[in-house]
Amino acid sequence: MPAAIKLHQLRAFVDVTLQGSIRAASRVSGISQPALSKAIQELEEVLGARLFIRQQQGVVLTDIGHNFYKHASLVLEELRVAQEDVQQRLGLAGGRVNIGVGSSVARTVMPRVVTQFHREYPNVQLRIVEGQLVSMLPELRQGLLDFTINTYDESHFDTELTYERLMDKEYRVVVRRGHPCAKARSLSELQQCDWTMPTPKGSYYRLLRDLFGDMGIAPSVMVTCETFMACTSLVANSDFVTVLSDDVVSDPILGNQLVALDLDQPLPKASFFLIQRRDTALTPMGAYLAQLFRRNC
Repeated sequence: MPAAIKLHQLRAFVDVTLQGSIRAASRVSGISQPALSKAIQELEEVLGARLFIRQQQGVVLTDIGHNFYKHASLVLEELRVAQEDVQQRLGLAGGRVNIGVGSSVARTVMPRVVTQFHREYPNVQLRIVEGQLVSMLPELRQGLLDFTINTYDESHFDTELTYERLMDKEYRVVVRRGHPCAKARSLSELQQCDWTMPTPKGSYYRLLRDLFGDMGIAPSVMVTCETFMACTSLVANSDFVTVLSDDVVSDPILGNQLVALDLDQPLPKASFFLIQRRDTALTPMGAYLAQLFRRNC
């Protein structure tokens, strides 16, 4: 019977992987370098495989190490969630909840939800990641995010995840105030403009590309902005054109700089979903936070 993997060996392996060297992992974890080296050596002996390639500047995962890391990090996250679940069910409201939100949610629904949650459970740590679903998939799969509120394209269904529809949002073509095309009524009038959009791998913006293609329109997207702030700042201070949620224009600050065009053909609505791993239950605190998003959406 093969020797059992020990928890401290997994933690040592994950810490060194995340920090890129035994020295850095020792500094962060407070465990001595010899102890970390010994734990990893024991783990490699149990597995019968090398997990790291040692280099002068640190360590690099082998192919086997890379695959093993996916399992090891997930095991540790599941253990953390299980421990916090027990503590929270015993009335010890602590622990941590990690969530992702789309940019539109981050500036509308999220502040109300987080304010209420923190007021009721001030001892629970909350980590919020902003971005599109495509950028959050690795952390969702590894258990590093409990759930995300984001758009999702049903033609790219992922069987590892569950999708609960929460709301639809209007999206508009947006330009700066005083833009030469501020009175445009069709997408064809904007075809020659310079466009900026988030990554085309994002679910809603992939849908827009398909829409433009069906209409025989191919806007020139020469600048890709991965964050909401980068996109809005660029559009507000240039002649770039973009697509943003309708509530951006009603923002008391941004609304003074941006204009949503009144086009004859409206853009498709963006559907937002609560997305999480299929085979993992949320802790009581995570479940309550998800319920707050349901109510506010």
